[in-house]
Amino acid sequence: MNTQKSISTRAWAEMLLLATIWGASFVSIRIALDEIGPMTAVAHRVVWAMLALWAAVLVMRLPIPRDPKVWIGFMGMGLLNNVIPFGLMAWGQLHIESGLTSILNAATAIFGVIAASIFFADERVTPRKAVGVMLGFAGVATAIGLENLREFDIRSLAQLAVIGGTISYALASVWARKRLGTQPPQVAAAGMVTGATLIMLPLAWIVEGPISLDLQPRTYLAIGYYALIATALAYLLYYRVLAMAGSGNLMLVTLLIPPFAIVLGAVLLNEALRPAAYFGFALLALGLLVLDGRIWRLIKGSVK
Repeated sequence: MNTQKSISTRAWAEMLLLATIWGASFVSIRIALDEIGPMTAVAHRVVWAMLALWAAVLVMRLPIPRDPKVWIGFMGMGLLNNVIPFGLMAWGQLHIESGLTSILNAATAIFGVIAASIFFADERVTPRKAVGVMLGFAGVATAIGLENLREFDIRSLAQLAVIGGTISYALASVWARKRLGTQPPQVAAAGMVTGATLIMLPLAWIVEGPISLDLQPRTYLAIGYYALIATALAYLLYYRVLAMAGSGNLMLVTLLIPPFAIVLGAVLLNEALRPAAYFGFALLALGLLVLDGRIWRLIKGSVK
């Protein structure tokens, strides 16, 4: 039985908006990295997003949790969904293109399927999921380039760092299901970035020194964009789209992000990707579409 929601025109529009916002975030982060270090960039991201999200929680008059177990859950979520992936990907962007970072980031859904199958009995790997995962891995390997792994230079390490970030995202989804399922999504998002802030501020200070606010205007614009729009606003928009389209359809956003990041990277940063990166994204996109279920149902229907 197909329980996947149909997508309304409004949901499609907001999914495209969300993909555009997140696609541009890779470029804005790369711009900020011209002046500040990756740990400092992440610290700015979670601090300003935290303030904006708690303001939204207060305006919406949502209850603030007081149970210490909930806040431990927020800390774990902040570590897995913000500190580790944001930090690894920001460092990776020092050495690889923002468009390639967005392509590798799309593997989050692939690792999410694997993580769910390991930790949850009701998320077993079906033939469809197995095919989708294999295609996804083939896409990632193609985008990275096996020759880069044989040579293993700083660029190879940067790509593996981004993949490490996607694995952390996948583990964050498991953590959220186990520890944060009863929290309103807006409160969960605010608590998560609060946990990330408590970890990231001292970490950035230790690794990169005191956080300076004496920055160029373009750096502040970049920080303002990826912290307030691509993090705080995007989280709120994400949950709106989730309610309208369902989690299965929301996977399609993952496919829409790289084209925006690639185009903006080419226009604003003069980035150019190898043909293998595009071919890898095509394989990865096919794997995600198989996981989504639409292509699989068409294939099964055509052989009946």
